[in-house]
Amino acid sequence: MHHASSNFRRRFQAGERLVGSFLKIAQTMPAEIMGTLGYDFVVIDEEHGALNRESIDHMLLACRAYGVGGLVRVPSSEPAAIQAVLDCGGDGVLVPHVDSAEKARRIVSAARYRSGSRGYSSTTRAGEFGGRTIAAHLDEQDDRATVLAMIEDPAALDVLDEILAVEGLDGVFIGRGDLTVAYGQDKAGSAPVTAATEKICAAAQKAGKGICVMASGPEDAAAMAGLGATGFIVSSDQTLLRKAAAASLAETRKALDTRS
Repeated sequence: MHHASSNFRRRFQAGERLVGSFLKIAQTMPAEIMGTLGYDFVVIDEEHGALNRESIDHMLLACRAYGVGGLVRVPSSEPAAIQAVLDCGGDGVLVPHVDSAEKARRIVSAARYRSGSRGYSSTTRAGEFGGRTIAAHLDEQDDRATVLAMIEDPAALDVLDEILAVEGLDGVFIGRGDLTVAYGQDKAGSAPVTAATEKICAAAQKAGKGICVMASGPEDAAAMAGLGATGFIVSSDQTLLRKAAAASLAETRKALDTRS
């Protein structure tokens, strides 16, 4: 049984331009809506969203139902956090605050069976609830699990090449928000963050690793594509809802005011 989502890692590695969104609402419907619209992937935000293992499990099932790549931004680099979402059938993880090659090696190891140390179980959604042989389960999961290191600390900039040289790391997510705060800035597009972003993109391209970013809008997405990014996270379910709700409220009030 092959869903489009099971090809997320291959599509990302092939350098396809993929568009996704963050999901922070602990329900299946936002993922389903993204799926019906044709988004390539979603990133379920366990780091900043009020989500637990069970809600993430349901959301990943929704991703499978619509053939949407289902990644999870885990709250930490702990192996247990990574294993949990992969067992639920996730296509991969975004791991926060990867600021050393050692940490990068640890997260790759946690996500892989044959070349790593991922704890084994096949009686999970990922293993078709025990329906696969051990060998088939190991092969399928090792082929599927996408590992993206979030580069969002100034310390990571000093050891970029070592991090990017880690075997099995599929790419980086550039955390421009965290970098902005870390550099003591409070506006998007500040000089130190722009410089850091360019440095990360150049190093990732040199190392042959994929680049994923959160795009603030269409122009920013195009600019980041120019720097080599191929994974674009656009907004989030909460932000999209807030934006549409604000516009709808304003338009309705305006229409009512003009008629009074």
